[in-house]
Amino acid sequence: MPKNIQTGLLFGSFNPIHKGHLKIATYMLDYEKLNEVWFVVSPHNPLKDKGMLVSKEQRLEMTRLAVNRNRRFKTCDIEFTMPEPSFTIDTLRLLRLKFPQNDFYLMIGSDNLQEFDKWKDYKSIINEFKILVYPRGINVQTNFDNYPNIKITDAPLINISSTEVRQKIMLGKSIERLVPASVNRYIINMGLYRA
Repeated sequence: MPKNIQTGLLFGSFNPIHKGHLKIATYMLDYEKLNEVWFVVSPHNPLKDKGMLVSKEQRLEMTRLAVNRNRRFKTCDIEFTMPEPSFTIDTLRLLRLKFPQNDFYLMIGSDNLQEFDKWKDYKSIINEFKILVYPRGINVQTNFDNYPNIKITDAPLINISSTEVRQKIMLGKSIERLVPASVNRYIINMGLYRA
């Protein structure tokens, strides 16, 4: 019987996607035995402010531009067809239903793990799916550290954020070292994130 496809899911607003996202995904492919990583573009994260959010179509296009050179990276817009705000448990269950040949791994930052009990049906997520955690900032113990479906990985700490990228654009500074060249061109051409 053929083995299921081991698929990591990196959810995000990707406002915009940056090199840190790609480095985390590459690490998970190389060291956590994943076959592929899907970048799930979220129209609206219920725990985040919509303030500087550009359109979901623009964020999806930037994500496509960023990942299209790696055949093991894919973009996923499944949440575009779901009620907003979308909740991770609903997306995970829908993906499992639509793609029964995939074993899905949720990839989250350690900061998200600290707030995991605020997520809708977080106990169901932990029980039904494997979770790969990458470091973000100071490593703090959580109630979830020793749970069997949760693995704290040795992924490198990435000091890039979408907030930093947007701030640099507003200040007229270069973001070339922070985002792929194709994304940088798109942001310039579309005039995104200008004050």
